[in-house]
Amino acid sequence: MKQTCLYDRHVKLGAKMVPFGGFEMPIQYTDITDEHQAVRQACGVFDVSHMGEVLVEGAEAEKFVQHIFTNDVSGAPVGKIFYGMMLHPHGGTIDDLLVYKMGDEKFFLVINAANIDKDYAWISRQAEQFDVQTENQSDSYGQLAVQGPEAEKVVEEVLALSCRELEFYTFKLIEAEGETLIVSRTGYTGEDGFEIYGSHAYIQAAWDRLIESKQAKPCGLGCRDTLRFEVGLPLYGDELSDEISPIMAGLGMFVKLDKEEFVGKEAVARQKAEGVQQKLIGIELEGRAIPRHGYEVVADDKVIGSVTTGYCSISTGKSVCMALVDTAYAKLDTPVQVRIHRKLQPGKVVKKRFYQKHYKK
Repeated sequence: MKQTCLYDRHVKLGAKMVPFGGFEMPIQYTDITDEHQAVRQACGVFDVSHMGEVLVEGAEAEKFVQHIFTNDVSGAPVGKIFYGMMLHPHGGTIDDLLVYKMGDEKFFLVINAANIDKDYAWISRQAEQFDVQTENQSDSYGQLAVQGPEAEKVVEEVLALSCRELEFYTFKLIEAEGETLIVSRTGYTGEDGFEIYGSHAYIQAAWDRLIESKQAKPCGLGCRDTLRFEVGLPLYGDELSDEISPIMAGLGMFVKLDKEEFVGKEAVARQKAEGVQQKLIGIELEGRAIPRHGYEVVADDKVIGSVTTGYCSISTGKSVCMALVDTAYAKLDTPVQVRIHRKLQPGKVVKKRFYQKHYKK
């Protein structure tokens, strides 16, 4: 297991550590519900140093990113961030990622920790056809996510980083303590917030200041999952995978079919035109039983799919889940059941966003 640059600090704070994406990561420090509510109501800080970073530079950098990425970065201003996917030719998802435009010939890709080796091997192979250089910088960066309605105030006052003018999904480079930081208004919680990339030494010092200030509660992967799930954000391996396309996952808005070309375009264009056999839906159960990953979804006395993520929503108190089911049963208000401990629990199809997002636009 790898360890992030903040590992010793997590242990010192008494965090419960678990394996995740090849790293030993904190799942919680005190209580998942307390940490979840801190992000919804005030401010929490996450160690996300396990995420991967790949730099793409060269005369054909934009053309290359357009080739491997479903979203359209062409003509975008420097400082813009895009969410999208890298696809297999058959339309399945290699990974979902963020692309930061640092210059006309320079892009910064942020990928999932569990996929770093797989992603970089694929990116490197694709790059052979273009006038670009790629560099896996994952071991060079630490990363913090400061999230919640008070995140802007905390980043400005505790870390002395000017971030107020940043719009959602934009970033800037900030000189601090002798190095250049990347500071973006992004996150994975449904709340306003910032992600800060810097050297291990800077991230360690910034973490210490945030914790000592008591203005940002340390938060683990447990509430990161409950937070992202409530607002319908996918987790690779659950709602997206090598076999689950963005069209199946309801993420077609991040697949720009009017682009000239990208890997997997023909497959997802066909899926959009002809439809898919399965779709990702939201389900709200009538009772309090909690659906978990892998539980069967049933309708008309047959199994129609399975749960990808499920919880009793901390913010709403409702028992809800996302599930991949046969498309015939994907319409809102369709009655379905989830098999929980051998008993069928009744529910209905609802929107995947169980809680309203609170981003600063």
